[in-house]
Amino acid sequence: MRRSRRVSGVGWELEGLVALYEPDAVLAFPPGRLTIGTTAIRKVYEELLATNPRFQGDPQPAVQNGDLALTSTRIPSGATVEVARRQPDGTWRWLIDQPSILSE
Repeated sequence: MRRSRRVSGVGWELEGLVALYEPDAVLAFPPGRLTIGTTAIRKVYEELLATNPRFQGDPQPAVQNGDLALTSTRIPSGATVEVARRQPDGTWRWLIDQPSILSE
């Protein structure tokens, strides 16, 4: 599983974010809630992106075991953690996402 060395940016594209997830993925956001499935995840990101958030961090090397991978990113306030699964076409999508998001 390949990841970029650094992540930082604004102006994220909604469909690009949603495409990172499996159809029945679980996103632990907003804080204290679980958002399940890409329809609900799309709504959460649609609302979040309207606030012009800032995402920043330093992705760590993925830990892979077969078709599963644990990904994480160090961020100023701690870390994010995701579990990804290899898809039949060889791409990877998150099935569990525990994010930390910074907004200014």
